[in-house]
Amino acid sequence: MTQELYQKALKFAGEKHSSQQVPGTAANYLLHISNVAMEVMVAHANAATFDLNWALQVAILHDTLEDTDTTFDELASNFDESIAIAVQALTKDSAIESKEQKMIDSLARINRLQKEVGIVKLADRITNLQKPPNHWTPDKIRKYHEEARLIAQTLSNKNEYLHRRLLSKMDDYLSYTGH
Repeated sequence: MTQELYQKALKFAGEKHSSQQVPGTAANYLLHISNVAMEVMVAHANAATFDLNWALQVAILHDTLEDTDTTFDELASNFDESIAIAVQALTKDSAIESKEQKMIDSLARINRLQKEVGIVKLADRITNLQKPPNHWTPDKIRKYHEEARLIAQTLSNKNEYLHRRLLSKMDDYLSYTGH
């Protein structure tokens, strides 16, 4: 990836997420975005079987539609339509009421696209399986773990390295329930 392309995506995401923090912390949201991008880069270094340039842009932009005022057209015009479509697939549909159904719908849309979109979703969940916010109950932590299991099962064929890493992070994550 050219540094200019990376910097363009990071600047766009940084401006869009400028007032957002990583939940449960005082850290700017760019920490999460950079961690997702890092997981994608390490997966590519492990096995260069996907388009790193495209995947990194999607990784950096993956939460812009869901968490900011960014529109699909804005993403498509600043990057390209395939990236906007990928970010849209990674965005939960707010018209669906059930949290579980939102995830099932998003995973189905992810599976209809390039494997890089699934790779970004795996990297995102790996990154999100850090220590949960202190206010989360053991039940909420278990539900988040179950959601991670659904992601791992549904996207198991996208990238072997990230799939194994997600399973490992899932094992560690249950320790936060206090059992």
